[in-house]
Amino acid sequence: MVETVRTASLVAATVTMGLVGGLFYAYACSVMRALRGVEDRTFVEVMQRVNVAILNGWFLFGYLGALLFTGLAAALHLPGGERDVLPPVLAALVLYLAAMGVTARVSIPLNNALEAAGDPARIADPGGVRGNFEAAWNRWNTVRAVLCCLALGCLCWALLLSGAAG
Repeated sequence: MVETVRTASLVAATVTMGLVGGLFYAYACSVMRALRGVEDRTFVEVMQRVNVAILNGWFLFGYLGALLFTGLAAALHLPGGERDVLPPVLAALVLYLAAMGVTARVSIPLNNALEAAGDPARIADPGGVRGNFEAAWNRWNTVRAVLCCLALGCLCWALLLSGAAG
């Protein structure tokens, strides 16, 4: 029974990490590229709407689930004979905590500043608002995507080591 719970936590960690890494990756390679060509007011309006729409249960399941399930997988692999699984799980946890740190220290403050700019139709300098947001947000979103994808790779490695994927 313990082995089943260990494996389930590792699978859940891998799936949720994949969801979050995929989200950040999709922004980096498609959404933000598509927004490059839009007018400044449109850019600000779309990003303001995205920042509100993303706060939903599906996003939170992946975002918080990646942390909780990876932490659970690490805790469940501390005791027992599967100590070789623990290092990649811990590496994934550290990488994800770094991605969450980027979100808390950079992405959320940038999103809040964009929201504080107000109604895009009334912003005196939408190009300035966009300029204060876009390049920094893109750069740090790419960092988050890389961190999460590295964490996902670590979790896949842990699954292989555990025998669950073989």
